[in-house]
Amino acid sequence: MRDVPDSYAANTPSSTAGEPVVEEPPDSDEMDAPEFRVDWDTSEWETGADVPWTMLPREGLVDAYEAVVVPALREHGEDPTARPSHRWLSDHGFRGLIYALTTYHDTTFARFWNAEFGGRPPAGYDWGLSDDSTVERFQQFLSDRKRGLRWSERTVDAHRYRLARYARAYESLHGDGDLLSPVAVESDTPAHEAIARGRETFAHLDSQVGRTTLGRIFETVDSWYDYLVGRRLAAVNPVKSVDADYRWDDAGDDGPSNPALAPAHVSALVDAAADTRERLLVVALCGFGLRSSEVAALHVSQLALEGETPHIAFEERKNGPGVVNLVYGVDVVEDRLVALSDEEHWNGYLFPSVRSRSGHVTRGTIRDWFAELADRADIPDIGGSSPVPQMGRRFWYDAYTSTMDAVLEHVAEIAEEQGSASPEVVWDNYLSAARKQQLRRRFMRERLAEAFE
Repeated sequence: MRDVPDSYAANTPSSTAGEPVVEEPPDSDEMDAPEFRVDWDTSEWETGADVPWTMLPREGLVDAYEAVVVPALREHGEDPTARPSHRWLSDHGFRGLIYALTTYHDTTFARFWNAEFGGRPPAGYDWGLSDDSTVERFQQFLSDRKRGLRWSERTVDAHRYRLARYARAYESLHGDGDLLSPVAVESDTPAHEAIARGRETFAHLDSQVGRTTLGRIFETVDSWYDYLVGRRLAAVNPVKSVDADYRWDDAGDDGPSNPALAPAHVSALVDAAADTRERLLVVALCGFGLRSSEVAALHVSQLALEGETPHIAFEERKNGPGVVNLVYGVDVVEDRLVALSDEEHWNGYLFPSVRSRSGHVTRGTIRDWFAELADRADIPDIGGSSPVPQMGRRFWYDAYTSTMDAVLEHVAEIAEEQGSASPEVVWDNYLSAARKQQLRRRFMRERLAEAFE
C-alpha cells in the first residue's frame, strides 16, 4: 500500500482505547484567511465539486449558487426560488458552500440566502404556462393544501415547482397548456385520450429527469387531479394508472428489474469520473459489487489493503459474505484515503458528511452522484430505465459469473492433461482452496480490467 499521511489516523476510531480520538477544531483566529480570487468563470463549474468555494468572495459565491445549486434544485424536483435546507445542500454535494460562508465570511447560509436571494418572493413565481385557468387551479390547490394540511412555505414551493414542470412538459408535447378542458365533467375529449396524454407527458419527462424526481412529480400531479375530481371539477384523473408503469425509487438491490451495465458503460463512467470520490464510486459499485448503502457507509476500519488478498470486512451484510475480496481497484481506494487524509477532522468514512448524524452520506446521495456521473458520461437508458447504482452491482455479478466459465475453461486444459473426465472433477477434487481463490482473482481481475482500463 502506498504511503498515506498519518494525519488521518487520529480522527478514526481507536483500536486500543475503544473510544474515537477527537481533535479540537482550531481557533478561528489561528486560521489563515484565504486570498480570494478576483475573477472566476462559472462556465467551468458543473457540480459543487468543481467550485473553489473557499477561494471565492461573496459575489463569487452568489455566482456559484446560481451556476450549480439552482440547476441541481431543478434537477431534483425542488423549487429553485426557495431556500434549500442545510441537509439538502450537504446531501447533494454543496457542503463546501456552507463551510465557506461559516468559516471565511462569518455568516450562515440562511443569512446569505435571505440577503442575496430572499428578495425574489415565491409570489412572483413564473409558471411559464399559457393557460391562466390551469394556473389558477394550481394556485387554489396549493392554497387549500397549505391551509388544510398546514404545509410550510417550503413544501408549497416544492409542489408548485413539480406542477409547473409537468404542465410545461405537457404544453411542450401537446401544444396546449390547458390541463382542465380535457378532463372536465362535460369534456368533448374522450377519457382514453386524456389518459394517453398524461402517459405521454410522463414518458417525455422520464427522458429529462431521474426516476426519484419523476416520482415526486407524479405524486404532486396525481394529488392535484384527485383534488379536482373530488370537487367535481374533473371527471377523471388521467395519470392515476401511470404509477403502475414506473419504478420511482431504486429499492431492491438485487431485483430482476435492474439490468446490468455493459463494459462500455463502465468505461464511460471511469472516463467521466473527475476526482477520487467519483472514481471510488464507480469502482465500489462496479468493481467491488457493493450496494449503495454499503458504499455510503464505507469506513477505513473495514479496509485491509495489504497482503495477497485485500478485502473489505462487514460486521453484518444482507444476503452476502462478511468479507468482500478486492481483486481490482485497490489503488483507487488508496488514492481516496490520501485525498481524505488532507481534510481536517476527517472521521474515517470514505464518503463523509459533516451534517449527517451518521457521519457519512446517505444511500440517496450515492444514487444522486451516480445519476449525475452517468449523465456526464452520456450513459443511455438501459432496458428502458435510467442508469442507477444497482446496474453497476449487476455488472459485477455478470462479470463474476462469466469468470467462473473462464476458470473452468482454463481448468479443462489441466483435466485433459491428467486424463480427468471433466474440469469440474479437477476443480472439486484436485485444486486447493488457495489455488481456487488465486484463479478466481486472476480471471476476475482480467474481466474487470476490460471495462476499467
